[in-house]
Amino acid sequence: MLVLLPPSETKHAGGSGAPLDLSALTAADALTGVRSRLVDAVVALAADVPASRAALGLSPKQDEEVARNAALRTAPSMPAIQRYTGVLYDALDVGTLTTAQRAKADARLAVGSALFGVVRAGDPIPAYRLSSGSQLPGLPTLRTLWKPALSPVLADHDGLVVDLRSGGYQALAPVPGAVTVDVLSERADGTRAVVSHFNKAHKGRLARHLVTSRAEPADTTALVGLLRRGGFHVERARGSDALTLVVPA
Repeated sequence: MLVLLPPSETKHAGGSGAPLDLSALTAADALTGVRSRLVDAVVALAADVPASRAALGLSPKQDEEVARNAALRTAPSMPAIQRYTGVLYDALDVGTLTTAQRAKADARLAVGSALFGVVRAGDPIPAYRLSSGSQLPGLPTLRTLWKPALSPVLADHDGLVVDLRSGGYQALAPVPGAVTVDVLSERADGTRAVVSHFNKAHKGRLARHLVTSRAEPADTTALVGLLRRGGFHVERARGSDALTLVVPA
């Protein structure tokens, strides 16, 4: 099973790992060309702070993000699953996993990335700023760059794929046949609404359950059973790979 997580805009600073080595990342043979092109573009853009703000949607108070991009090739790295922050990663809480569970997380979790395409949980990466909707000067759209390279990599996974990425990252490289999850809140009167901010927290808890479970679901039916046994209210339309996670309002 492969669980694809969305990245976060915010990231932990620092790290104790060696600087970025694109050859050490997942699917290096297939993805290093696009990764290198994007890293070069992001580093070059960082030399022009106003242009970086415009391209990345940053305010002057976020100029440290530009400085991070300038240091992409020399900054220390840390495992991707520890680099990303925010409510999803707080709920996933990898720091409290046992050694065995962390090994399972490294095997089962991957993160969608505008800069790297996809990284496994243990891939060493520096802090950076680039979003799925960013447009780098002089380059095609990120979707144009990533789709032909990344889609075959994700489609080649031999097993169930649970795609928890947000829409912008799914668009970079859709995964045919992947299980997707929408989160709806249910009020006391039975009406439902889309969960916005806390959508990520619920997906983080769901991902944690998948990496702490010993089960290895082979298809959507088995996945639904695993989640329901774990206390999740999951609904599935007949024959669909799109699941709805229903949470209290």
